[in-house]
Amino acid sequence: MREGDLRGRRVLEVGCGTGALAQALSERAAARVWAVDAEPAMVELARSRLRTVRVARAEELPFKDGWFERALLRLVVHLVDRGRALPELRRVLAPGGRAVVATFDHSQFDAGWLSRIFPEIGEIDRRRFPEPAAFCDELLAAGFSSARVVRLSQRHENTREHALERIRGRHISTFDLLTEEQIAAGLERAERELPEVVEGRLEWAIVVAEA
Repeated sequence: MREGDLRGRRVLEVGCGTGALAQALSERAAARVWAVDAEPAMVELARSRLRTVRVARAEELPFKDGWFERALLRLVVHLVDRGRALPELRRVLAPGGRAVVATFDHSQFDAGWLSRIFPEIGEIDRRRFPEPAAFCDELLAAGFSSARVVRLSQRHENTREHALERIRGRHISTFDLLTEEQIAAGLERAERELPEVVEGRLEWAIVVAEA
């Protein structure tokens, strides 16, 4: 919130999912929020929280030039064509606008408990997620005047059963890139090795870019 200066702003969230963050910004920060997601099913869920939600891809935003003061993306940039999406993000921001992009720092892929159970996940996500310094260069190439990285570390814990439920539910998109054999082997490893309390960290890279 502090880095984004979102209070009372006209904000676009790209890749809103179920709309929880967009709703929180609207209710708690008095922001005027619009949101898009590429998945119609997600948009249907989000509309129960926020009326100004549309089906749209990051690469083709259905808004006029310079319409927003702020843009927000959370765990989205590794899923889009950044060569097309970042110029679109710049286009819809007004002069002096700001984009705030929350992604994982690459240290996450060593720190995460899931990567210890599924070494393949760490390897895959290291390739999928942009390295923060390189991502800043991509933003500058897309027309932003500056970009900087703020790192944030959060500790968290789950019960063993909750962690196993998340694995069985294949709770992150990287599971789609694993073979069934890799998933079965990792689940077996988790059932054998996970303690009753599973501790971990989230290592965030918050990239702030000025239009």
